[in-house]
Amino acid sequence: MKYKAYKLAFTSGIHIGKTMLVDSNPGIHADTLFSALCQEALKIGGDTLAELYGYACDGKLQISDAFPYIGDICYLPKPMKRIVTESQGDSTLKKLYKKLTYIPADKLDVYLRGELDARQETNKIRDLGHSTTRTSAAVRGKVDTEPYHVGVYQFNDGNGLYIILGYEDEKVLDLTEMLLECLSYSGIGGRRSSGLGRFELYNMKVDRSLEDRLTRTGKEYMTLSVSLPQDDELEMALDGANYKLIKRSGFVSSYTYSEEYLRKKDLYVLDSGACVINKYMGSVYDVSAGGRHPVYRYAKPMFLEVTCV
Repeated sequence: MKYKAYKLAFTSGIHIGKTMLVDSNPGIHADTLFSALCQEALKIGGDTLAELYGYACDGKLQISDAFPYIGDICYLPKPMKRIVTESQGDSTLKKLYKKLTYIPADKLDVYLRGELDARQETNKIRDLGHSTTRTSAAVRGKVDTEPYHVGVYQFNDGNGLYIILGYEDEKVLDLTEMLLECLSYSGIGGRRSSGLGRFELYNMKVDRSLEDRLTRTGKEYMTLSVSLPQDDELEMALDGANYKLIKRSGFVSSYTYSEEYLRKKDLYVLDSGACVINKYMGSVYDVSAGGRHPVYRYAKPMFLEVTCV
């Protein structure tokens, strides 16, 4: 498997809601990215969607969650594993260490040794951007105009999100890059008709140490994408694992699926940052519920070796 990274430099704010319209989350899960790529593939038509789906199912394409970058510093999710820190007697620093969400990719070894300056990194990540709320007006028939609020995350200049692609060959890469380029104009997330979610796509070099961890074998691995082991993998995958389950749901964004917006089936997955000792394949699950065609939920892992030496 070869790896390539891309910066998503957002030209406007982005709305990736959690449960309410006013919520705004600066990260994007791999299943959201894959769904958006499927929508672009449908627009192109032909066998494009079948190709994309096939590559993902066969493990020829891997997609990470989208993680923050600040200037030239790329961040990873904090590994869900117990770390013995240098400041075990300092309760304040222990709490900061526990509350960290992201860590600099070039300081992963420092973190695993328990030597990361949690206070400094907490202050740095605050420079990523800020959440705001936009107020818009909804007009429904002859009823009076009703205001509603939308949560928007705005990245500060020079900051944004990046993703890592794993690909088997250039044919897989070419298709995925084309769809990413199309997506940059369409936008990702909610309220795209208002101009949210559009970005400029830039190639980014994968750090050598990070690439080594993506390809080497170790005793423990961290997931870089939301994932769900298949039924026959579940017991093995969760043996000795540290993870958090999150619910993935939402509505189907397809005009051909049904005459009205229908919800996808809920799927509980392992959040990125989960640490496992046994690798698994995961799958691309069909979460359709009563519509005219399948709806795909990407839940395959990308593994990063995090053995502490």
